[in-house]
Amino acid sequence: MKKLIAVALFVAMALSVLALAETGTLTGFVSDAKCAKGAAKHAGCAAKCIAGGEKAVLVVDKDVYAITNQDSIKGHEGHEVKVTGKVNTEKKELTIEKVEMVESK
Repeated sequence: MKKLIAVALFVAMALSVLALAETGTLTGFVSDAKCAKGAAKHAGCAAKCIAGGEKAVLVVDKDVYAITNQDSIKGHEGHEVKVTGKVNTEKKELTIEKVEMVESK
């Protein structure tokens, strides 16, 4: 009985976390987790660091979103992109479903 209650609580907690992730669209710069804040000015550095094993992140204004599916962003290192996917604003995590390049201004 205790095991069943523990499993039920775990499932309820997992579902509540999934409920926090909503489909949304964000526009920002793909940077590396180590130097995320300077993404717009250091595109070459971001590409080099990601190629060297650093995790890619999306920098949107002052917010930095961890990208849960790193392969989805390959080829966009250092670029400004518009991404659509599951966004968890509480955890600052992003699971990308679609990536589009943003035209230079």
